Amino acid sequence: MAKKNVVVGFLGSQLDSGLGAGRWEKWRPTLSLVQHEDMQVDRIELLHAPQHTKLAMQIQADVASVSPETVVQRVPMDMADPWDFGTVYAALHAWARTYPFDPEREQYWAHITTGTHVAQICLFLLVEARVLPGVLLQTAPPKRQGRGNPGSYTLIDLDLSRYDVLAQRFGQETQDAVAFLKSGIATRNADFNAVIGEIERVAVRSKAPILLTGPTGAGKSHLARRMYELKKARHLVQGPFVEVNCATLRGDTAASTLFGHSKGAFTGAATKRAGLLRTAHQGVLFLDEIGELGLEGQAMLLKAVEEKRFFPLGSDREVASDFQLIVGTNRDLRLEVAAGRFRDDLFARINLWAYTLPGLAQRVEDIEPNIEHLLARSTADTGRVVRFNVEARARYLRFAQSAEALWSGNFRDLSASVTRLATLAEGGRIGVALVEAELQRLRWLWQSTTPAARGATGEAKEVSLEILIGPERLQGMDLFDRLQLQAVVEVCHQSKSLSEAGRTLFGQSRTQRSVVNDADRLRKYLQKWGLVWERVVA
Repeated sequence: MAKKNVVVGFLGSQLDSGLGAGRWEKWRPTLSLVQHEDMQVDRIELLHAPQHTKLAMQIQADVASVSPETVVQRVPMDMADPWDFGTVYAALHAWARTYPFDPEREQYWAHITTGTHVAQICLFLLVEARVLPGVLLQTAPPKRQGRGNPGSYTLIDLDLSRYDVLAQRFGQETQDAVAFLKSGIATRNADFNAVIGEIERVAVRSKAPILLTGPTGAGKSHLARRMYELKKARHLVQGPFVEVNCATLRGDTAASTLFGHSKGAFTGAATKRAGLLRTAHQGVLFLDEIGELGLEGQAMLLKAVEEKRFFPLGSDREVASDFQLIVGTNRDLRLEVAAGRFRDDLFARINLWAYTLPGLAQRVEDIEPNIEHLLARSTADTGRVVRFNVEARARYLRFAQSAEALWSGNFRDLSASVTRLATLAEGGRIGVALVEAELQRLRWLWQSTTPAARGATGEAKEVSLEILIGPERLQGMDLFDRLQLQAVVEVCHQSKSLSEAGRTLFGQSRTQRSVVNDADRLRKYLQKWGLVWERVVA
């Protein structure tokens, strides 16, 4: 199906003027758009000042008489000074940001013949920055004006390499995009800044898969979503952002979740399921912890990535889905390939753009700006302005940037720590006493990750249920309950957080739920035996 042609342009208060019968003898650029036999215009977004409404209505009527199939939408745009660059650009930018562009079904032409020179330049810049996802359209009058003579037109697809001044503006757009990917945080780590700078260029220029490697909590999921939002803002994708943690997928559940299934494909498949790959059509699919995906699922994924087509589980009919892939992992996939746990052909396919995100302990210079960012976010969320006093701030930073601070949960640990401080702060001030209490909490939190907290084999020490719940209650438990609780406690000790333990324990049933809260399910189970997370992992 051919795309519709949509023209965006200003009403020419002089060039488009004329209310009498003589207007048909002169060339009017907006009307000429629908007079070319080789160009079909389906819609015109006619921007005009409120004082020129009468002329705009006349042009609208004349277009209808020449090309009834063309829709003219009048867009009043009140600008105090049409020759002021800031005023015009701000008005156009605000309109473009709220306009429902649909590049999948429509193509857009920015008409730069009419309007003030300032307006024409602003339209040019909006197209250049992809805020208006289209090309430029320039019209010109005929050598001899006469009734029905449309003159000529030219479509211009910008080549920024020829424009030094515009290249400078493009550089500013790039800086803004990098800042967006970093959530506006003024990070100071040179290596991290270099990585984000390259990721920005790849995100807006390439549709190839991107591999993000880094420890849990390093920000892989957050960065993937920001890349999607950047692509969305540039009209490079139209579909949704779909995220899935491969660690929760096993067997038929994995294939069904990713690729969908037909009715009756396996026991329990009572209805047809589209699958997340189809849901991500025209959007971005983020597969976190891809190293946990089974070999069979990896083979199916490879075909889907390369051919954009795949077979749903139990179906003999292929389906198509054109998505952009971002994957995350905390494993070294090279070692996984060598061990036979990850397909070398899939690794080669997703390894074109591979980036390693350092943990917080490797970015100690970024702790301070992130603390400021988290406090600002807390203020926005709660309406309470919270700040450190000078001594407390210095004490917290000394610890946070020292070797004693493990930051095993990376930015999740930092976010939780700042949240606790902001919540407990009296009068909006974080004092030394509160900081000291928080540091003790962090030391306790990281004890289980130190070598001293582990046995000789490196595994977590077995925890006695008798100590946890008391000998009397233990004696009153059925063997079934005792074994179940022991297994749950062991999983808790092997996990870095309540949420991680919940995801492990409820890995299968969570896929069948519309609302997932693994941490709450685990918390309620522990409460059944009079336990809390902190007590279990202490």
